[in-house]
Amino acid sequence: MPVYLPAAGNASCASPGCWCRDRRPCYPSDLTDEQWTVLEPRARQVMADLTIAVGRPMVHDLRAMCDAVNYVVKNGIEWRALPVDFPPWEAAYAFWERWNNRGLPQELIRRLRELLRQHQGRAAQPSACIVDSQIVKAHDTVSRKTSGYHGGKKITGRGRHLAVDAEGWLLALVVTAASVSDKAGAKVLLIKLFNLFSTLQVMWADSGYDGAPLARYAKAAAAITVEVVRRTAPHSFQVLRRRWVIERTFGWLMRYRRLVRDYERRTDHAEAMIYWATIIIMTRRLARYETGQPPGQRWGGERKRPGQPELEQAA
Repeated sequence: MPVYLPAAGNASCASPGCWCRDRRPCYPSDLTDEQWTVLEPRARQVMADLTIAVGRPMVHDLRAMCDAVNYVVKNGIEWRALPVDFPPWEAAYAFWERWNNRGLPQELIRRLRELLRQHQGRAAQPSACIVDSQIVKAHDTVSRKTSGYHGGKKITGRGRHLAVDAEGWLLALVVTAASVSDKAGAKVLLIKLFNLFSTLQVMWADSGYDGAPLARYAKAAAAITVEVVRRTAPHSFQVLRRRWVIERTFGWLMRYRRLVRDYERRTDHAEAMIYWATIIIMTRRLARYETGQPPGQRWGGERKRPGQPELEQAA
């Protein structure tokens, strides 16, 4: 049963039985008009730059595709459980996988990060970064080859090794088995950071990254100085200098249910889910900067529901 307002014969999508070009945003994960104004030109430009060969244009609406990916990342559902007002799940998954392989999320993050840093009064390229890791449980869809047991946290799953700038925006990411140590993950991160940035000079980390071998490796491989930020009093809550920034980034990511537990069979797919969640976070923040809107109220107060203005006007 179609859920769109126009009749089936008037649908503008060329795919039979799909009305994605006529859908209206109705879910909390859908992009608003202001957010789509920020994301659309940059997404289309990146897609044009990454196009391998000119061929048949995409049938489905780009905004509907992005909303479908956002719905999966935000709500943590299976691809097959996409609501019917999105394009078919096979098309949404094919879009997600094809552009992940071409590097669309990483390039979008780079462009959005540079704009956000300029709005926050910083240079486009960072000179410092913060690194840390996060261990999450793995679903039974994750094979034993790409997961492991973390003895300290008593968790069987995967580790997410992140590097962010001083504002908390993602710079580099590596997903490994949970059994991989922080120092081993940091070495892979350093290689990525060296390939992506030439301005980094210092890297802040916790005591898990302490040690002369890692410091020598960072200095030799990427010309980065590792500075360990230690706790002054153990077993007590403290807002640690610099380290709180990446902890806040982990908090942002854990609001997306697909990231609360690792469901992906492949580590590159797990990284792609984090990339897309980061794109959503960056797009919303940049839309606020460019439109001058204050941050939305998270708790309490009246909450605008989809279709509410129309109902009030009709009444």
